[in-house]
This record gives sequence, structure tokens and C-alpha cells, in this order.
Amino acid sequence: MSFKRNLLVSAGLFAIGLVANVASVSAEQWYFYARNSSSATMTNLLVSETGNNWGAFDIGSGIASGEQAKLVWDSSTNSESCNQYIKAVFSDGSESTPAKFNFCKDLDTPIVFQ
Repeated sequence: MSFKRNLLVSAGLFAIGLVANVASVSAEQWYFYARNSSSATMTNLLVSETGNNWGAFDIGSGIASGEQAKLVWDSSTNSESCNQYIKAVFSDGSESTPAKFNFCKDLDTPIVFQ
């Protein structure tokens, strides 16, 4: 009976370990929310570690005025700093003021672009 109990406990711990492992993999997927509070469609997001060299962030066909989107960082950026500058480009040709964010903290509070 003791052997059966030990086997069940071991199986339970193994299952918990699998769930924890899956949870840690999904936690490695970095994301953020972008909200467009301007009157124009957001057509592009630009990001930079230094604020000098900007790279485009894929936002598909854009984010309409008043809308919010969840955006996932590409795994190729995993070696970059959590602190990044970000700015939006709008369909009317305007750009938001660059702002520096820590993208490793408070992932669920949207960044609002105006």
C-alpha cells in the first residue's frame, strides 16, 4: 500500500511540474498593450534601446482611433534591455513623442499614444 501511495504522490508531483513548466514557457512570451487615443489610425510603432536607431514593430494593418491591441515581442528581442523607447506613427504623418518604458514590468497596463 505504501508503494502505491508513493507512486501516486510521484505522479502528482510530475503533473504539477509539467504544468509549472508550461506556465514558465508562456510567461517568457513578452507582450504589451497599445491604445490609440489620437484621431488618426496608428500605422506603425517604432522602438529603440537608445532612442537613436529605430526599428519597426509589426502592428499589422494598424490600430484604429480609440482601439487597443495586444502586441507580442518577437523572440529575437529577448536579449535586449527591458527599457526601450517607443513612439507611434499615425496615418496623418504625425508621430507621438518618444517615451521610455520598462517592458518587463506591468505588462497589462496599456501604453496610450496620442
